[in-house]
Amino acid sequence: MEQTRQQTDLKKIIRERRSVKKGYNNKPVQQETVLEILEDAIWAPTHGVRQPWRFIFVGSDKKETFAKQIAATYPEERQQNREEYLNEPNAFLVVIMQEPELQKQWDENFGATACMIQNFQLLAWEEKLGVVWKTNPHIYDPNVKEILNVGENEKIVGFLHLGYFDESPAKKDRIPVTEKFSVFK
Repeated sequence: MEQTRQQTDLKKIIRERRSVKKGYNNKPVQQETVLEILEDAIWAPTHGVRQPWRFIFVGSDKKETFAKQIAATYPEERQQNREEYLNEPNAFLVVIMQEPELQKQWDENFGATACMIQNFQLLAWEEKLGVVWKTNPHIYDPNVKEILNVGENEKIVGFLHLGYFDESPAKKDRIPVTEKFSVFK
């Protein structure tokens, strides 16, 4: 009976989780909460147990400075827009991945990091903490890598925008799996 309830809860969370892009309330995202979620999220599958990730947390107390520095890497005519955009979430978690030389290991590291991010999103959803994984152009900018002290053999996988919410975003339907499924013959 307990096993069935847990499976149902997991299925429900997987199906209900949404990316929360806007509509954050004013409840601050605490560093301790993010650390607690990460303690479980890092149990994602990882080839060779490489655990190729590391994290930079930006709390609400540093958000304005962070937004200003990242926005400054854009052309002048876009800086105000980018700064406003980066001030919308209540906090950020920057996810950084080790980039090995072998393509196979690079792919494995990226897959593991993506799995860990999904774990983080599901666990945050349980706490009513909204998350959206953003891959805006600035994650590829060498100046942003320098601001964040990202190493030569590291990649910014994304900025996770974080904030508590009162109303969850609307559900968007999925294409039925039968339309994406075939059997090898």
